[in-house]
Amino acid sequence: MKVIIIEDELLAQAKLEDMLTRLDERIEVLAKITSVREALLWLTNHPAPDLAFVDIQLSDDHSFEIFRKHPITFPVIFTTAYDKYLLESFEFNSIDYLLKPVTEEKLKRALDKVKTLERHFVMGNVTRLLDAGTAGKNRIIARKGTEFIALPLDDVAYFYTEHKIVFARDFAGRQLIVDKNLAELEAMVDKKKFFRLNRKYLAQLKAIDRFKPDNGKIRIFIQPEMKEEIHVSKETAPEFRTWMEG
Repeated sequence: MKVIIIEDELLAQAKLEDMLTRLDERIEVLAKITSVREALLWLTNHPAPDLAFVDIQLSDDHSFEIFRKHPITFPVIFTTAYDKYLLESFEFNSIDYLLKPVTEEKLKRALDKVKTLERHFVMGNVTRLLDAGTAGKNRIIARKGTEFIALPLDDVAYFYTEHKIVFARDFAGRQLIVDKNLAELEAMVDKKKFFRLNRKYLAQLKAIDRFKPDNGKIRIFIQPEMKEEIHVSKETAPEFRTWMEG
């Protein structure tokens, strides 16, 4: 397995490399990188690694900027002293999030996850699991932590966005992360079953508990319940009523 380490603390770099090679002698560390600028330069001029270990706070910026500027074609394990970036890390192919100090035990568990997931993805090509899409558009691949779940679309009450992340809420109340935007999801679901309520929500018919007029708009009540009010706009209200009538 060919890996890169993006870490600006030289001692942490050396310790991580030492633990990796002790845990698996087949691991080859291709590069040890200390900044966003250096990482972008390396990724532009070299083939993608099989895996990257990435500190979040680097000397010149957050490492998320690397992946905003360069296509991600490999899984990432983030290492950081802070837990506040956990949710954001899922936007960038994160398969694990290790809080410092990184111990050999934590590292072994992370590598075991990578090996477990190898049957679902081709290393160096994001994940085959995520790219496989759906089987006959009957299911969607979602994530709960570092686990991948084949979620039947019939089990999805609604999709929604929050902090630029797309979630699926199923009828059991589980909240799962989906690596597609709402436009992509809208294009793949059955239009008789799902309706784009607004820019934040794509809901299944079975999830619509009730609705009522609200100053020209339509207020929607869905199950499982959300705390915020959900409205269909005046412009979309006639289309929504037609959809509800079948």
